[in-house]
Amino acid sequence: MQNPPNALYSPYGAYELKARYQWNFLLGTAITTATVLLILLTAWVITNLGEEDLEAIDLSARVIKTVADLGPPPSVAKKPPQVKVDQPQVAAPKVGIPTPVADDEVIDEDVVLATRDELAEIVAPDITAASEGEGDIIVDIDDDEYFPEPDDFTPVEIFPEMIFQHTPEYPRLARQAGITGIVWVRALVDREGNVRKAMVHKSSGTVSLDEAAVAAAYKNKFKPGIQNGRPVACWVSYRVNFEQDG
Repeated sequence: MQNPPNALYSPYGAYELKARYQWNFLLGTAITTATVLLILLTAWVITNLGEEDLEAIDLSARVIKTVADLGPPPSVAKKPPQVKVDQPQVAAPKVGIPTPVADDEVIDEDVVLATRDELAEIVAPDITAASEGEGDIIVDIDDDEYFPEPDDFTPVEIFPEMIFQHTPEYPRLARQAGITGIVWVRALVDREGNVRKAMVHKSSGTVSLDEAAVAAAYKNKFKPGIQNGRPVACWVSYRVNFEQDG
């Protein structure tokens, strides 16, 4: 009598697993080995071919705790490149260097300074050579008789320097009344350092003080102004103080 079939026992499954055990083991080993080799190969390629690019990457983490740590925006942090512009080669005019003074010593309220174009036009004529067919150039100017007007522009490298100032006579009535003031005198100094003309440039407000200052101006002595190494006649301005003693 045959035994009935048992559903819990089947020799077929166990036999099939044993028959394919070697093949599955070799296949799994080959796949694992290939995967490991692929990973190693990828790491080697990245290390050798992209080493320079990786060095430029900063992998360190930056912790930002406040708004100030963010820094300025790119438009402010990065300035546009500066464009170098060559300055024109222009010779500076030899008309002296302005000297700053206090507000109460300002002589003219409306001072008109010569522009660069006007200074460039002040060029002495070429008298060293005569034009063809026009004969020789003869200059017949008496320097002793020529004096600039107060409003004329006179190029001067070194302005006249006062070496002797005559003390003006204090008007009697002004002294008794206790009147004081400052008079700015404008004087024409010739090539010998003498005063040829004098006038009130900025009044003290008292006529007698102005007249006394102008009268004393003709007794002053100056070092003449110098232009191109030669003395020239020019106008200068200086102040005269009228003060009470004590």
